[in-house]
Amino acid sequence: MSNNSFYVSKDLLASKGQRLLHHFIDLIPQYAVMYGLSYGFYYLGEFTGNYTLNDYWNEMSGFEDLVVSYLLMFLYYFSMEKYSYKTLGKLVTNTMVVSFNGEVPTTKQILKRSLSRWIPFDALSFLGANGKGWHDSIAQTYVVQAGKFNEKKDSVFELDQIGQIGQEL
Repeated sequence: MSNNSFYVSKDLLASKGQRLLHHFIDLIPQYAVMYGLSYGFYYLGEFTGNYTLNDYWNEMSGFEDLVVSYLLMFLYYFSMEKYSYKTLGKLVTNTMVVSFNGEVPTTKQILKRSLSRWIPFDALSFLGANGKGWHDSIAQTYVVQAGKFNEKKDSVFELDQIGQIGQEL
């Protein structure tokens, strides 16, 4: 399909309510990993008799805690969006990440999206007038309603195919 025959229109974009729901749902696995590590370090100490790692984890400074949290957040968003174009929040709401031209986002775009989430207040930036988060704008991506998006893209592709039949004759 030619890139200029399809564009992401406003009717395909995820709503602000969906975007807010994504944020809250996506916090769950991030907190689960943090708690899992905490319990894992504790039980490792119980098993080995060496509580050094557990003690360090529980006595981290605020800065260290922030660094670990941001690294886990980056890993979560990057891995989920790189390999499935969705996070758990997007899976629940049947939405997905696409490039500005409606194609699959590149690794560079996903990297930009994931790193841009470190900007303070980025999580609320989609509440603005255009409904795009800073991580969307910086990476040149959109979050779209998957069903409507695929339907529209398929119809444009089919029209392109019909148009090419006449050119082949």
